[in-house]
Formats: sequence, C-alpha cells, structure tokens
Amino acid sequence: MTEQKTVHDYLRQKKKFPTVWCPGCGIGTVMNALIRAISSLGLEKDEIVLVSGIGCSSRMPVYLDFNTLHTTHGRAIAFATGIKLFNPKLKVIVITGDGDGLAIGGNHIIHASRRNIDITTILINNYIYGMTGGQVSPTTPEGDYTYTSPYGNLEPQFDTFRLCDGAGATFFARTTTYHVVQMTTFIKKAIMHKGFSVVEVMSQCPTLYGRLNKCPGPVDQLKMFKEFAVPFAKAEKMTKEELKGKIITGILKEVESPEYTERYWRLVETFKKGSEYEGKD
Repeated sequence: MTEQKTVHDYLRQKKKFPTVWCPGCGIGTVMNALIRAISSLGLEKDEIVLVSGIGCSSRMPVYLDFNTLHTTHGRAIAFATGIKLFNPKLKVIVITGDGDGLAIGGNHIIHASRRNIDITTILINNYIYGMTGGQVSPTTPEGDYTYTSPYGNLEPQFDTFRLCDGAGATFFARTTTYHVVQMTTFIKKAIMHKGFSVVEVMSQCPTLYGRLNKCPGPVDQLKMFKEFAVPFAKAEKMTKEELKGKIITGILKEVESPEYTERYWRLVETFKKGSEYEGKD
C-alpha cells in the first residue's frame, strides 16, 4: 500500500518559509488546493511539470517539489507548449496571474485555447499587478483604483471565460479563494481533462488592491467573494443588470474536442512510416 502523502511532502524542504507572499494573500490558498488536488489524484511528483512566468502567482513553483520552470513575463504557456509536445505523458500545469496571463501573455492563452493543447492553466486573478507595484490589469473592474488609475479605471474589464471560450478552450471553471473545496475539485477536473483547461481563481490582494479600494482586510475580501459569488446554474436565470458586479462560479464549459498533442504525434508517426499525411483526425 502506498503511504499517504501530506502537504509537506510536496514542498521543497530547503526553501525558506514563510513564503514571499504578503500576509493575507490568497495565492497560498491556491497552492494548498493544487497540492491536495494532485495528491488525491494519486499522481507522482515526476509526472507533473509546473510552469510560471513573472508575478506574485508565478513564484508558486519555487516552493513546490515538482519538475518546475520559472520563465519570462507572459511566456509560461509558450514554454509549457514545448514541454507538452516533447513529452505528452507529462501533466503540464501553468501558474499565472491576470497580468502575466492576460496582458503580455494574452496572445499565448488565445492560441493554446485555439489549439486545444492538453495543458492546465490556473489563472489567479486579483484584479491588479501585485509584484510590480499595483498597476491596472486587464481584469481591474471599471472604476476601481490602482496606482496607474488613481481617478478610477476607465477600461472595461476583461471576461476571461468569454476570451477562452471564444478562442476554443474545452474546459473552463471559475471559483474564489473562499470556496476552497470547490477550487480543489475544479483543479482536479481540469488536470484530468483532455484538452486546454483553465481554472480562474478570484483571489484577494489586501496589500495593493484592497488598500486602494477601501477593503484592506483579507477577511473582508473573502466575505466579498462569498457575497458576490453566483453559481453558474443560477446566473443563467438572472438578467444582465442582476449579474452586474457578481462573480459567476462553477464549471462554465466542459466539452470534448480533438487534442493538439495527439494530432501532432500522429502526424510525426505518419511521416516516420513514409506514408502520405491526409490531415485527418
């Protein structure tokens, strides 16, 4: 019988703790849920590759004892694509944030969705650039304050689901750091889904976003997530006005579609045999 692992078995023991994240930050909660999801699936550490770019959330692989790659700003999905194509047996997981994944990395998430490559992306959305000093991000709510929008954000907020859905992602779930059990379940489903999967986790940033928007306490932000979260099934019956300011949670999309890596390796094997490729799935 395999000995049951604890959270500590998945951490780099020589890494200094506590983490680099501010007190009350939600990223540690997401890391805990990721560990529990991987553990409950019975996956070995060598089966996992964590890839991140730049930002607060992208520091997560530093603390986890998996195969890890800490890359350049916005390029995590590009690196992850190379890893998955080289070794399709690996479970490749991208850890990114709303700035890293949707601003400078926006083009990569679009094309990974379009290809439907078997990569899991956990996008931690705290409405602001955290590590680089509190700039406005693609998901900062309209009217909210950041250090680069001191009079309120003029830009409309990005809807991550609509972007990924329109580009072709086959799995999308949204949850919050308040809904920890739900988050763990969604991450498990995303990892096992064959195709490009995204789990967007709404997370608190008390140090920057909270202070600038009169919600400095992490508990206050968690209460906000609890209050404004609306399950997907309920949201479908609500009007656009009723949904204003709400966070729609749940599995918003889960469909089957040909996966890019399998198609790629079928093409490789076809040419190895010297036969003509007809481009059929």
